[in-house]
Amino acid sequence: MGRLRPKIVAVILSFLAAPAIAASEAPRPRGVGPEFAKFYQDADTFTCISNPSIKLDIARLNDDYCDCPDGSDEPGTPACSYISPLSPPGPSEVTKGQFNETLALPGYYCKNKWHLPSYIPFTNVNDGVCDYELCCDGSDEWEGVGGVKCEDRCAKIGKEWRKQDEARQKSLGAANRKRRELVREAARLKKEVEDRIQTLHAQIQGAELKVAGLEQELQNVERQEKAKVIKGSGKGGKLTVLTSLAKGRIQELVDTLGRVRGERDAARARVEELEAILRKFKDEYNPNFNDEGVKRAVKAWEDYAAQERPGPDEAQDRDLDEILKPDSENGINWAEYESTEESDVDVLYKFEEYLPEPLRNWVDQKLRDLRVMLIENGILADPHADSPESKALSDARQQLNSARSELDSDKNELNQHQEDLEKDYGPDGVFRAVKGQCIEKDSGEYTYEFCFMERTTQKSKKGGGNTGMGNFVRIERVTVDEDLPPDGKGLGSGERYVLKFENGQHCWNGPNRSTQVILACAEQDEIWKIVEEEKCVYRMEVGTPAVCEPKSNGKQAPTHNEL
Repeated sequence: MGRLRPKIVAVILSFLAAPAIAASEAPRPRGVGPEFAKFYQDADTFTCISNPSIKLDIARLNDDYCDCPDGSDEPGTPACSYISPLSPPGPSEVTKGQFNETLALPGYYCKNKWHLPSYIPFTNVNDGVCDYELCCDGSDEWEGVGGVKCEDRCAKIGKEWRKQDEARQKSLGAANRKRRELVREAARLKKEVEDRIQTLHAQIQGAELKVAGLEQELQNVERQEKAKVIKGSGKGGKLTVLTSLAKGRIQELVDTLGRVRGERDAARARVEELEAILRKFKDEYNPNFNDEGVKRAVKAWEDYAAQERPGPDEAQDRDLDEILKPDSENGINWAEYESTEESDVDVLYKFEEYLPEPLRNWVDQKLRDLRVMLIENGILADPHADSPESKALSDARQQLNSARSELDSDKNELNQHQEDLEKDYGPDGVFRAVKGQCIEKDSGEYTYEFCFMERTTQKSKKGGGNTGMGNFVRIERVTVDEDLPPDGKGLGSGERYVLKFENGQHCWNGPNRSTQVILACAEQDEIWKIVEEEKCVYRMEVGTPAVCEPKSNGKQAPTHNEL
């Protein structure tokens, strides 16, 4: 069997909480861990752990012959190694007594005085190799196979481990302090959002009242405008008024027609210029250059050029020239219709001037109310239907539109803040404090960027645009079980927070890019690793103090673990 993987070190942590063995307690058989001592207390017989119906004489323990089906009678020899699993169970399995169906013991127990106790596979016992990584006291080679003698190095190894662990604990303490600062900052930002929501509620109530008032004011101005009798720029009757209005309206339409014609001519010239560029592109491109994008562009131009399109209508242009001529050249003599004589209607309008002022004001108001009533009921035509708005009406409408715009803006901002409060920002809302903060990592020809709660990006070092690897959608939790590298920059084992990024830039002949960012505790924000697990499906491993536990789960190595 191959050597045990480094992750077996995780088993060590389960033994640190075990109480020291009392001096009066009988010594355990070789290779038995303290949590299994209860099965080896009988001085005369031994009962197989997983097969209690099988009882053995105590002399058959560690006699280098496998008597129990679960191998529990050979805790200190490799006799039962053929039923050993490739790796021992994890700490939680040891604690709960959950073992392999065919193997009762997790391995050979090394006391490792002055360091961390550990289990190693039974295949490593008396194999002629000193397994100092897991069994620093050398007890696994007690038989001295091939003359191998493994010295006890636990004091030296334990000292170095404690030195490294002290640095780890110091870094972890700093990371936890940073996390507490992030939690406080996240709480402050959330309070700002809540305060802003309260302010917006008050603003919206005031804005709604303001809009209602301006709507009523606009109605009043419109009613006043309807009550006014329209008159021309000079003296005259209805024909003079209509002539003045028609002249102004026709001139406005002629000016607009001239402007539209100029824009049309400019657009035609622009199209001709672009078509010339595309024709040149089609004639000069190299068909042997296997670029699908270029081929599609050329094919699209050929389809476009094959379509029949009508050319310029010369007759229509001549008509436009006639229309755009000055009025004098079109034969329209507005002076014939603009009379300067005072009409009978004007005399009637002046009737109020002959009345006393109190009576004149009363009659004027009654006539205005009557005129508005007749217009609103369709008996009289609205004299202002086709005339420009007065300044008073225009100002009233502008104030109302401005107030409505402010009200809509406040409502949109309120909805955004309410949605933000309902969004998941992780444990204690800590990710709110780092939202939008970005970190980068160089990796070969690319630089990768990760922005908390926003996006992931791939940037080429050779120039060109950036590639979106996904936009943030949600937070998840996953369980990982990986070897922790010596520098500690890795996921290790346990539950981890994952930020999911989806709907990134589309892959050529593949899906839209997506990224899962798995977070682990670290003193600084740092991207550790980027892997493309499938086509355009990425995985990032990132260290950040944001996901550190409130209390350290690390264990200090005991200065004296066991006598």
